[in-house]
Amino acid sequence: MAGFSVKVENVVAFVALGKPIALTKLVNNIENAEYEPEQFPGLVYRTTEPRAAALIFSSGKIVCTGAKSIEKAHEAIKKVVAKIREAGIDVPTKYNVKVENIVASSKIDAKLNLEEITFSLENAEYEPEQFPGLVYRISEPRVAFLLFSSGKIICTGAHTIDDIHTALAKLKKRLEDIGVRVKPSSPSDAATPTPKTKPKPASEK
Repeated sequence: MAGFSVKVENVVAFVALGKPIALTKLVNNIENAEYEPEQFPGLVYRTTEPRAAALIFSSGKIVCTGAKSIEKAHEAIKKVVAKIREAGIDVPTKYNVKVENIVASSKIDAKLNLEEITFSLENAEYEPEQFPGLVYRISEPRVAFLLFSSGKIICTGAHTIDDIHTALAKLKKRLEDIGVRVKPSSPSDAATPTPKTKPKPASEK
């Protein structure tokens, strides 16, 4: 049987540059930056290609969110660091980018009875009056799934694309163990297949 078709919805990555960043100087030297320290301690800077948002903190930490792949998250951070350097702030040319969270979606070609699944699966939570999805967690890899009656699946907490595929395979086995027929939707019905690739080397130049 074909594997799950996976679509990456969001990648959250961060880098610690190890040097302080003068945010007041930065906001005055780059366009489209937002900095309101009385509301939020970080400066917000958005890139358009790739489309992402960076939260820049005075400690030198940068958190990037909104990228649609690990590669695009690396690319966005690289552009943000270049912008900081262009603003006259001395920051390292080498740094380690770490993926903190990947949110991805997939789909099962079936309607799911979430109440029955909740009774049969350990670590499953379903409170339809509060949220329409069932929450199911596994420990290895450490991810959380949101399952919806339509068959849609959201996976969050993964650090690599391989983690997502591994976790989905375990979810499939657990569902089949309790009698749920699992047939991953075809790419045209769900999402564009995502190859099982590993992140780029952590060192960026």
